[in-house]
Amino acid sequence: MISRFRHKSTRDAAALAYASVVAQARRPEFFTACGVPDTIDGRFELICLHGFLYLYRLKSERPGSAALAQDFFDLMFADLDRSLREMGAGDLSVGREVKLMARSFYGRIAAYERGLAGAAGELPAALARNLYGTAPAPPPQILAAVAAYLRREAAALRAQPAADLLAGRVVFGAPPVPR
Repeated sequence: MISRFRHKSTRDAAALAYASVVAQARRPEFFTACGVPDTIDGRFELICLHGFLYLYRLKSERPGSAALAQDFFDLMFADLDRSLREMGAGDLSVGREVKLMARSFYGRIAAYERGLAGAAGELPAALARNLYGTAPAPPPQILAAVAAYLRREAAALRAQPAADLLAGRVVFGAPPVPR
């Protein structure tokens, strides 16, 4: 009984966190001020970016956050599966597409982790390849602003109480405003 309650609790927390990730990813400033393509790919990349930030923070709370991280991941890709179906993707291709998206997400996680830990130029390069991968390369000041945003948000999430994050309460700051 307790394990079932705990699982429902992590599912609820994952749903709350995912709603915050999607709300942040849909902020119009990313498309208008930052030039992220307002396309299916651009929206997917923004969800990946913010999902990465949340999961990156949860890593420091292991092993207590493992079930929540898995529920978050499962919910994210169930939602992407549902979205593909709503857009009319055929049943036979949806599974293949979702697997490709999951592999892509793992690649983004690795690239953004390296970017946050590595030399100053690694994070803008990772953003150019991924967030802007289907668009012409943005000006360097935009890449720098988005990289600074990613670093700022990673630090802000580290400062948020673990109990809040484990309950699914994640707060993001304002999107970057490139100059």
